[in-house]
Amino acid sequence: MITVEEHRAAVLAAVSRLPARRVPLAEALGCVLAEDVVAVLSVPPFDNSAMDGYAVRSEDVAAATEAEPVRLRVIADLPAGSGERPEVLPGTAVRIMTGAPMPPGADAVVPVERTDQPAGPGAGSALPDVVAIQAPAAPGAHVRRAGDDVTPGTVVVPAGIELRPRDLSTAASTGHGSLPVHPRARLGVLSTGSELVDPGAPLAHGQIPDSNTTMVAALAETLGVTPVPLGAVDDDPDALRRRLQDSLARVDAIVTTGGVSAGAYDVVKEVLAPLGEVAFTTVAMQPGKPQGFGVLHEDGRGVPIFCLPGNPVSVFVSFVVFVEPALRVMAGRGTAEAPQTLQPVLVDALVGEGWRCPPGRRQYMPVVLDDRPEDDGGPYLLARPASRGGSGSHLVASLAEADALAIVDAEVQAVTEGDVVTVMMVP
Repeated sequence: MITVEEHRAAVLAAVSRLPARRVPLAEALGCVLAEDVVAVLSVPPFDNSAMDGYAVRSEDVAAATEAEPVRLRVIADLPAGSGERPEVLPGTAVRIMTGAPMPPGADAVVPVERTDQPAGPGAGSALPDVVAIQAPAAPGAHVRRAGDDVTPGTVVVPAGIELRPRDLSTAASTGHGSLPVHPRARLGVLSTGSELVDPGAPLAHGQIPDSNTTMVAALAETLGVTPVPLGAVDDDPDALRRRLQDSLARVDAIVTTGGVSAGAYDVVKEVLAPLGEVAFTTVAMQPGKPQGFGVLHEDGRGVPIFCLPGNPVSVFVSFVVFVEPALRVMAGRGTAEAPQTLQPVLVDALVGEGWRCPPGRRQYMPVVLDDRPEDDGGPYLLARPASRGGSGSHLVASLAEADALAIVDAEVQAVTEGDVVTVMMVP
């Protein structure tokens, strides 16, 4: 048997970041930005009003007061988006909405609240012939100048970040409709086993629902990876070969579940081991002992393939421990040299109820976490085994109840109440 670290290192050595490509903004959320976003446009792109009100010449209203307002002739109405350019001459004003371009000749905006007109100009109200300005406005008052926020050539979003909604807004505002990113990986999800039927379908004797496809696809979604369901394949070597061959062109990686042990019907191992591109091994862990990994090649492109055990808890643990770090590397979210970027959050927890451990294998025990009083000292979480108990690969109800996986080293034979364990927070 090899260690978890040895198998994970072999996986990470074989995967690399997906090549960058340009995608529309609508497809870029969650992707890692491959190049700096440099502003093409100024923000704002033109001088515009920061208020609903009246665009004026500041010198015309310098003496305005509420008791002695200055009356100006209103010559035009400018809503946001207007392309009109009425010139404000001495003694005139233009009604203007927030965001509308400042008209030539005007150098200030008087808010509508400082006039004799109702609030909300433009909201269906008639354009007045004359407006009474009841307060002065200094040059530049309530005017957003072109380039106040950003000027062309400014780096507005740095390369290497995982794009958030606000980053996409910034890119759009500065003139971009698409961005160069490391794209979402397309993960083929393939279950094997003649006993599998679609979830919800009637079961004949000896059949079970194919829960692994649903789980792996959902795990992929939580990482921002696009799952590509490849269906379930019977224990038929030729059918598996055809399915894999037909799928390689449309995925960036593949996860198979089942068929990796030493049984007579372990079809994944039977098909892939002779090719020499996929290595099958046993890893000193529970659950998830049998593992396979390699790279299949199609038109000069390598497609990593993760061959996981078939029991759902083994699939879950194997995905989190081995597949997730590789997918993060492929997405550009981390590197093998910075392992903290590749794994879920690890925290310490105090054991509230002990359990037995498998000899010689690292254990990933589904646990429930409860808060502890802050003034007790030590870890702030209390861990106890999920209600079904044990880390057996078939205990799906315990997995559903769990908040985390407690990681117990292979040398530990039993975890006792009061011990401190490291727990992995999982989706």
